[in-house]
Amino acid sequence: MLFNFREKLNSRKFLVTVEVSPPKGTRFSAPLEDACQLKGVADALNVTDNQCSIMHMSSLAFSKLLLDQGHEPIMQLTCRDRNRIGLQSDLLGAYALGIRNICLMTGDHPTCGDHPGSKPVYDLDSVQLIELVRKLDSGIDFAGKSLDGGTSFCAGAVSGIDPKNTLQLIKLEKKVKCGADFIQTQAVYDVGMFEEFIEAVNHLEVPVIAGLIPLKSLSMAEYMNKNISGIHVPEEIMLRMKDASSPIEEGLSIASDTIKELTKLSRGVHIMPIGSHKNTPRLLSMAGISGK
Repeated sequence: MLFNFREKLNSRKFLVTVEVSPPKGTRFSAPLEDACQLKGVADALNVTDNQCSIMHMSSLAFSKLLLDQGHEPIMQLTCRDRNRIGLQSDLLGAYALGIRNICLMTGDHPTCGDHPGSKPVYDLDSVQLIELVRKLDSGIDFAGKSLDGGTSFCAGAVSGIDPKNTLQLIKLEKKVKCGADFIQTQAVYDVGMFEEFIEAVNHLEVPVIAGLIPLKSLSMAEYMNKNISGIHVPEEIMLRMKDASSPIEEGLSIASDTIKELTKLSRGVHIMPIGSHKNTPRLLSMAGISGK
């Protein structure tokens, strides 16, 4: 198996990553079929880790299933469900199984999900988790003890895109200084706002892959504006969704227009299709993005 994502990060190629979710159960044929639609389209597939605190098959197991099907996974790993021992154990296991790309994040609080009574761990935060990975890469564990074989991960992190959120920018800088190889962002609708964000983080010299969630309805756009901190859906886009005879098609058209603008600002696009993977190849074709 050839691992190209790290090499592509070091090139000037416009990258495409797509989010996929493991099943809530043991039947994995349907999500694997979703992934198959992305072959030749996506450079890598992000595998969510109990996204929104809703229990699913582990990101490690599903990443391995994708790997066996010839995909290049980016295994997401959160601080929510594991202490530092569990995090290190899963990372070593993932590396032994051939997983080389990871994306590290704090994770949504369990009260957001389907097991609200679950106790959150948060033994480490996302910055410390990056530090932990770099220790494993150097052949020692988080306690400073030698490993019988280290790792060599391509490790990403996540960020919001509000250029005026000073605390967020400080945290992002810490992530990069600790060794983040790339950044995947929150969904972009306001390209002007994203351009300001890029100007604010350019000095970090880290590849930034812009997040994108294609809109499906006006109510979805309204929800984003009202409930997701840091996301701004401009009035122009709201009007386009309101007047659309086919909201899903208009959402794809808006996403295509956004990708075309993002090619000038970011190193790639991270598409979060929310169950509509079949539309992703057509969206990229509309945006003029060729296959990998």
